[in-house]
Amino acid sequence: LIQAAEAHGFAVRVTSGDVDVALAVDATELVTDGTVDTLAIASRDMDFKPALETAARHGVRTVVLAPGEHGRSEALPAVADEAVLLD
Repeated sequence: LIQAAEAHGFAVRVTSGDVDVALAVDATELVTDGTVDTLAIASRDMDFKPALETAARHGVRTVVLAPGEHGRSEALPAVADEAVLLD
């Protein structure tokens, strides 16, 4: 899988444990270095809330793609510019 992803031009990073935290750090880096103008997060995980808040402070539009009603945190949609509920 790693070789296939690399062959298609993706940068692969292998991490153990808290993958969500690593993704949130990456998102924050993209936001603070001006790489993105919109940050979209598809998760119900609260670990992404600080990344969304940082994006907002940097004028980056934020979108949260949230799973259906069960297990969905209201905190992520509350800090995002737009929330999309997935059925």
